[in-house]
Amino acid sequence: MTKMPRPENSEKTSGWRGSRELWLAAARDAFIESGLDAVKIQPLASQLNLSRTSFYWFFKDRAALLEALVQSWEDSNTASLVAATQSYGETITEAVLNVIGVFLEDGPFEPRLDMAVRGWAHREQAVADRVHHADDTRLAAIRGMFERFGYESSEADVRARTVYLTQIGYISMQVSEDLETRMIRIPGYVKTYTGHTPPQRELERFHARHGYTAPGDARRG
Repeated sequence: MTKMPRPENSEKTSGWRGSRELWLAAARDAFIESGLDAVKIQPLASQLNLSRTSFYWFFKDRAALLEALVQSWEDSNTASLVAATQSYGETITEAVLNVIGVFLEDGPFEPRLDMAVRGWAHREQAVADRVHHADDTRLAAIRGMFERFGYESSEADVRARTVYLTQIGYISMQVSEDLETRMIRIPGYVKTYTGHTPPQRELERFHARHGYTAPGDARRG
């Protein structure tokens, strides 16, 4: 397997040439909107109104930019999901709510980026390997969460797959739900995933974190 090279660090990270973050953000947008073939140096330079040569202050070459793109996907999607599984939860239902929150619109997980990377994986084995590793990492983290709350390994594995594959199904089918519809369904999902109904106090904390007030929530002054 040929691994894409890691981007080289540079002390020159901002200025009239733009910034590493600016170039990477433009690449992410182009990748999500138009696919991998749109991630090319000159079109990005034209879009940013920067010279082509300014790109090389931040990335060795296009391969380095593509590696940074994969790394940013791992950071925004895999790392955020793993962190959620390790966040404090008094109960398994609260822990699962932490995981669900990652996938809401205001969460750190980027569904369209996930779809784009999975599409890319059909073209390049190196990326496919990264996707498979990410899926294994995400499932292991969710499984570990269930095990910490006393579920036996085999049951934890099935429940973890139910959580994760349901969410990947949402992404692959491009399901669109408004926040209210999603929130109404979440208690049922939590009960399906865990075998327990989330208590009202946990739902209220979850709603508050995501800027939603359900009819049954306690009034806040």
